[in-house]
Amino acid sequence: AAVLKEKSTLRVQIEGHTDERGGIQYNIALGERRAASAKAFLADQGIASDRLTIISLGKEKPVDMGHDESAWSKNRRANFRVTEK
Repeated sequence: AAVLKEKSTLRVQIEGHTDERGGIQYNIALGERRAASAKAFLADQGIASDRLTIISLGKEKPVDMGHDESAWSKNRRANFRVTEK
């Protein structure tokens, strides 16, 4: 939020990710809720919601290919990608 406040022209896409467990539709919905939650948090911090978009990538792009709690916890995340400066 601090960076977005400082750089008022930045636009960000928030990507919601999940771990490998669960079906495709479940994880797409979960990733969307995760991204929407991050967006709501930033909006509560004073960031204009029109500067933020969300997308769910579900379980399709893990950062850790492992099959244990350590890997799963890394894969449950929201990434922030600058889309416009």
